[in-house]
Amino acid sequence: MLIFKILLLTIALFLAVLATIAVSNLFYLRSITSYEPATDAPLVSMLVPARNEEETIGACVRSLLEQDYPNFEVIVMDDASTDSTLSILQSLAAGSDRLKIATSAPLPEGWLGKHWACHQLSQLAAGEILFFTDADTVHKPSMLKQGVAALIAEKADLVSALPRQITVSLPEQLVMPFSYWIITAILPLGIAYHSRLSLFSSATGQFMLFRRHAYDKIGGFASIKHHVVDDVELCKRIRAQGLCWRLMDGKDIYQVRQYKSFGELYEGYTKNLFAGFANNLAAYCLVWLWFLLVLCLPLAGLAWSLLAPTGPVMLWASATGVFLSLLTWSITCIRFRFPFYLAFLYPVTILMMVYMAAGSVILHLSKKATWKGRYIPNNI
Repeated sequence: MLIFKILLLTIALFLAVLATIAVSNLFYLRSITSYEPATDAPLVSMLVPARNEEETIGACVRSLLEQDYPNFEVIVMDDASTDSTLSILQSLAAGSDRLKIATSAPLPEGWLGKHWACHQLSQLAAGEILFFTDADTVHKPSMLKQGVAALIAEKADLVSALPRQITVSLPEQLVMPFSYWIITAILPLGIAYHSRLSLFSSATGQFMLFRRHAYDKIGGFASIKHHVVDDVELCKRIRAQGLCWRLMDGKDIYQVRQYKSFGELYEGYTKNLFAGFANNLAAYCLVWLWFLLVLCLPLAGLAWSLLAPTGPVMLWASATGVFLSLLTWSITCIRFRFPFYLAFLYPVTILMMVYMAAGSVILHLSKKATWKGRYIPNNI
């Protein structure tokens, strides 16, 4: 009983730290729309890798071509698509001088597919600023103008912005807030922006706006050709070079429906979860066990305290832990426009994430992890 109480008190203290981070990030995670438009308009190359994206590529490219920024080009790399992606792109290119279509060279040994496509895109780009985005995103006309304004105002070398996530099915609604909760409650941006510790690195590949000289300085995608979690790895290299990066709230300028089924969710998360720990099994297991304890043990302690007298310490520690968990999840749901009721379902979210975390380590260690029809190596 004493150990259980000490553990509950430790968890309550930990959750108090997370709540403090979540509140501070309300200020440090700035909206990308909060910047005045820049007077300069350097050429921006908007770069899109596309592999079997026939359902989304049209809407994505049209939204990029409709930007109200005066100086940009759009280059899309067809990465060996076997559907109608290329024909859709060719039809769009026929009606726009700004759009260029390229086809990927064969994938070299030691490269991941998306990274190879992005590397080729960067070589074709003429812009002083490089903007990488995914083929399933849709952007408002002001997106590029706001992104360049933020990059210039912050004197940043990399700006990444979180999208509005469109969630339709229940599995999407339960799982997708997790990544946003991690950034909201785990990543202390006030510290991260002034530290070179690689632990405090975060970016999203759906929106990466680089100054060209910074991208070249870190070696671009060629420097991370075998790293599965490319966005975070690029951010780490920006930090390691002492360059400036900013993570922003971009829900008002673009959106994405990232996964459309539980199968897609499972494939996407199992691809990234274990790889995000650099395949460190011990650290991976400890972190997920801690998540399970932190977010579920206070609920068990509260139920126990209400059903049987356990004393004020256990009741207080358990209730505080549940309240602080609800607080951080509520901030996440409200800030990023997820249905508010999902904040009360956070134990289900964590259980689903633990299930996929277990699947991720099994698939990677058995070398069966895949993405878009290609196997993902874990030890290149």
